[in-house]
Amino acid sequence: MSEASTALREPWPDLARQREGVTFGIWIFLATEVLFFGGLFLGYSVYRTLYTEAFREAAKETEIFFGSINTVVLLTSSMTMTVAVRAADHGYRRLTLICLWVTLLLGLGFLTGKGFEYNDDLTKGLFPGPGFPLPQPQEQIFWAFYWVMTGVHAIHLSVGIGVVAVVAVQLQRTVIKLESGTLTAVGLYWHFVDLIWITLVPLIYLVDRP
Repeated sequence: MSEASTALREPWPDLARQREGVTFGIWIFLATEVLFFGGLFLGYSVYRTLYTEAFREAAKETEIFFGSINTVVLLTSSMTMTVAVRAADHGYRRLTLICLWVTLLLGLGFLTGKGFEYNDDLTKGLFPGPGFPLPQPQEQIFWAFYWVMTGVHAIHLSVGIGVVAVVAVQLQRTVIKLESGTLTAVGLYWHFVDLIWITLVPLIYLVDRP
């Protein structure tokens, strides 16, 4: 039995149609995610327009060092994921697995950096509620968006890390095949999560910084 035939799953008549179905399905899912994050970004934009000065002052308390390091880490993970997908398309099993595991480690590195940043934020008391240290009440709105948007992004990245781990293990055990199109869907999800972060960076860390 050929590799192509073992990669084919019901109800698809051939691998080409199966890959198209997988790609279409993940794009539909990502469209719903765009609507979700779009609502958050819209809400943020409205409040930033209403309270420009407060948001500017609140953003000065964000740790741009952590934001920059995490951006580099996540962009690098996008590169390794791209190589993994391309390697799978050309049948390079070993290279695919190496890039998947490196991508996973970079994702864990991002979450570790974010954990240190969250710890620093909490140490400074930058969590909306009683005893908030910044003087303008509207600055709490900025930090509310900060925690919600970065927190939801971290959850999405955690899901992506889990998916990459499962796919890598299944590829290693030949439970799924390189030709199945699974990696295309995983890659699109990973790049989407990275794109969300690239959108968050200027909103959170670069608000009118000198």
